[in-house]
Amino acid sequence: MATTARDSAIPAGSIREDAWWVQPLLTVLVLGGFIVYATWRTFENAHFTTLGTDLFSAGRVGDLLSPFYSPHIAIDWKLLGYHVSPALLILPFPLSFRLTCYYYRKAYYRSFFGKPAACGVPGSRNLFGQYTGEKYWPMAFQNLHRFAFYAAFIFIFILAFDVYKSTHFVDGWGISVGTIVLLLNVVFLAAYTFGCHSWRHLIGGRIDCFSCSVMNKTRYGLWKKATVLNENHQLWAWTSLFGVALADMYIRLVTSGAIADHVFFKVVNG
Repeated sequence: MATTARDSAIPAGSIREDAWWVQPLLTVLVLGGFIVYATWRTFENAHFTTLGTDLFSAGRVGDLLSPFYSPHIAIDWKLLGYHVSPALLILPFPLSFRLTCYYYRKAYYRSFFGKPAACGVPGSRNLFGQYTGEKYWPMAFQNLHRFAFYAAFIFIFILAFDVYKSTHFVDGWGISVGTIVLLLNVVFLAAYTFGCHSWRHLIGGRIDCFSCSVMNKTRYGLWKKATVLNENHQLWAWTSLFGVALADMYIRLVTSGAIADHVFFKVVNG
């Protein structure tokens, strides 16, 4: 947008006349709501697996596990006499990946810190003083993104194994709504993770010639496929966020007895 003499005469106002505040407000509500929900579920430390419950022993549900509590840590941790939720040991790894994600940086920089609130809208003073990018602490924390990716990469396979486990019933195997919910969560997370800039750089970065060798051709082909996902990185970022929350919510409702997990079919052993 070109700046006119009239625009420059507005020292502290906005040169945008549309409802620019809607998007950052929605980001605060949705992302903030997820943070509140995830925090509550982390410290609730209950209703996260069907394994060991009466529902599982009766053969009514499969081995379902919330993504917030995966992998399943059966050790009973205590700190100052209080039971420590295993989610506290698990969530920092996928959380660090989302927190340092390039898209989420833009989203919460603009919505929570107003840097900037929107194009053509003056931002508020940075929370930590003069903005210096991500060179100094605490913003330098964002540079851990490439390392956080490795943890997120591993969790895709952990959660995929949870989908397989969900087909295991005490008296056989089958597929239920819970299996589909966990499968969709893995699909959304995989699309988000493998559309990440760190993944694209890992498989296709630092290549000067795409056709000089079979390896380079292969890496270039993978890079193009990752780019297709990367072009919709914002969509997968939000879809996967809703997916993991809904998967956890569904399993909580099942394990608490609020709803029944509909089984599409089950093959009983022997």
